[in-house]
Amino acid sequence: MLIRKAPDLRYSDVTPKSVYLRRREFIQAAAGAAAGAAVALSPFGGARAQAQAQGRAKLANVKKSPLSTTEKVNPYEDITGYNNFYEFGTDKDDPQRNAQKFVTRPWTIKVEGLVKAPATIDIDSFIKPYALEERIYRLRCVEAWSMVIPWVGFPLADVIKRLEPQPSAKFVEFTTLLDAKQMAGQRLPVLEWPYVEGLRMDEAMHPLAMLVVGLYGEVLPNQNGAPIRLVVPWKYGFKGIKSIVRIRFTDKQPRTSWEIANPREYGFYANVNPTVDHPRWSQASERRLGEFFRKKTLMFNGYDQVASLYSGLDLRRNY
Repeated sequence: MLIRKAPDLRYSDVTPKSVYLRRREFIQAAAGAAAGAAVALSPFGGARAQAQAQGRAKLANVKKSPLSTTEKVNPYEDITGYNNFYEFGTDKDDPQRNAQKFVTRPWTIKVEGLVKAPATIDIDSFIKPYALEERIYRLRCVEAWSMVIPWVGFPLADVIKRLEPQPSAKFVEFTTLLDAKQMAGQRLPVLEWPYVEGLRMDEAMHPLAMLVVGLYGEVLPNQNGAPIRLVVPWKYGFKGIKSIVRIRFTDKQPRTSWEIANPREYGFYANVNPTVDHPRWSQASERRLGEFFRKKTLMFNGYDQVASLYSGLDLRRNY
């Protein structure tokens, strides 16, 4: 039996703690199941109770989107209890624990750069013109785990059209709130703060890209990026910048946070690509949170309709 030394283990090899603690339950269930059947577990059960304690608000007039996947959605407690949001800590349960008192009102978004009318817009006025829709999207994390999430929001393309960028704008850059008093993780030099992400303009205008203000038909929880975040389902999760306070249109490719921190491992494009491994682990398969067995990673996370955006682009060099 080969035993790896600790330094050789990678995060994607580690079974979530709650799944490990319920291993006896899995064994008992598997004993009566057909060989190879996956057993869905429900980690992070405390997250729902805590969310109920602090109150959760329903969103009105949310329409279902035909762009949704038909895959089984992860439980609310999975989605809200297992997150990457380094502003609130680097462990997966840190955001749920540390973001409970995060203040999301008042909140403004600055619109800057190559745009017809630069402005600072109150969040509720920013959201008001758009019809809300639920889109069930797969989320694939660069650490080789995944979820299926019922996001609520509106197309990013609709926002961009309304803001009227100048013809010279080739990219759109997003910035997260900088507030180390509320976001204790920003007191540590884990990344260059504030967090910055960006998209090419044609990526931002694709119908699948969306700005999100809720999940499971309710207001977006703090730990998931309240009050507004980006979701780009064909890219690794770190592209989905949270708690946005600035949108800037530019003719130059933005310097994004993870690319600055480690350009060898995290490129600007970050398209889900099973043929291009992370330098420290394979991207060929993934572990769906709550499931025991791994599954094959799909190119563009299964969203093949974006492939034309990258025609002629070397996706091994532009990772």
